[in-house]
Amino acid sequence: MPLQCNIDQRGRMMRIIAGALIEAPGWMLLVLRYVDVLSGEWPWIVGGAAVLLGMFLILEGALGWCVVRALGV
Repeated sequence: MPLQCNIDQRGRMMRIIAGALIEAPGWMLLVLRYVDVLSGEWPWIVGGAAVLLGMFLILEGALGWCVVRALGV
């Protein structure tokens, strides 16, 4: 069953912008950890989570579908 659009144009743009704003610092953390500016495991975990969340929000915006709204919230 294909996903039905459940957000309007404004909601789509908000998700794309929010996704980019969350994903960019995630990539920065990953790069800073990769070049050993930061130490420990937390940059890998937090950066990876931020990148994945940002990608998911951008995907929601591109598809016009929100998982939270689909669950009835």
